[in-house]
Amino acid sequence: MLIIGIAGGTGSGKTTVVNKISEKLKNKVVVIPQDSYYKDQSHLPMEVRQELNFDHPDAIDFELLVQQLKELKEGKIIYQPVYSYITCSRSTTETVKVSSAPVIIVEGILIFTCKELRELMDIMVYVDADDDDRLMRVISRDIIERGKSVEKVMERYQKTVKPMHLQFIAPSKRYADIIIPQGGHNKVAINMLIATIEQALDNKE
Repeated sequence: MLIIGIAGGTGSGKTTVVNKISEKLKNKVVVIPQDSYYKDQSHLPMEVRQELNFDHPDAIDFELLVQQLKELKEGKIIYQPVYSYITCSRSTTETVKVSSAPVIIVEGILIFTCKELRELMDIMVYVDADDDDRLMRVISRDIIERGKSVEKVMERYQKTVKPMHLQFIAPSKRYADIIIPQGGHNKVAINMLIATIEQALDNKE
């Protein structure tokens, strides 16, 4: 089994890189998104939830993520939480059943900030992208997928996304074994990463 961490700033193209790997390796890959492990905030009033800082390591339930990753490593089945960005809460009735696989990809902006999580990873990849490109993707995604206004997106970017990126996410690049510049547009780097994964799988067999 190979555990791969794929980190990078919001809107850097992590999902594109993950999708390219999944397309190539097909049923050998299971993806564990950090976003499923945000802490439940249902006890807070909605107006308070909407102002929460989701780009700080304290927002993530790393304890559960580490525990479930260890279980997958042991070949066990896990029940991944389901988190809603709209309500800022974790479902109490719904989970996602996930079986182990030869390649497990853990993907998210903050995954390299957790030492215990890093220690479980065989390959750590940081997807880098220009700040302006990331901002454009964030605006587009938050308006279309999360129903936010341009004003709200820009306010959040200035207030939390940018400072948290500088404080926590960008510094975590130093842990990466591989850095992919230009995000998901860098086909050469992505193909080299896939070749590295395939070689590592062959070596483990």
